[in-house]
Amino acid sequence: MLEYLAAVPNFLIYLATSGALLVAFMAAYMLATPQQDLALIRKGNVCASLVFSGTLIGFALPLASAVAHSVNLTDLVLWSFVACIVQGAVSLVLRLVIHDLRGHVEADRASVGIMMASMKIAAGLLNAAAMTY
Repeated sequence: MLEYLAAVPNFLIYLATSGALLVAFMAAYMLATPQQDLALIRKGNVCASLVFSGTLIGFALPLASAVAHSVNLTDLVLWSFVACIVQGAVSLVLRLVIHDLRGHVEADRASVGIMMASMKIAAGLLNAAAMTY
């Protein structure tokens, strides 16, 4: 029984590190997007909520894979940056494909939000699967 308790410090370190990485990513995402996602969500904007949630899940999936497969904290942090870059690339592609993306989000067009969230989650799933070296 006590041998299981020996893993608790590593568990706490990886949990805290991944939580901090998730918060840092979402803060960077909010700074990088032209629309004010949290303000829109507070006003009941479903599209902004879908996009924000899809981005969060799309980053958390590969982050979880990195936690499960990393050999140390440096490895975890490096793979989280890869996940961040992938989500950023998806955002750039979506901005090229969907003209006036900010306007669509601010106008609360749920169809755009669903597509964006789906693309970000799909990219996160593929990213997570690719991290199972």
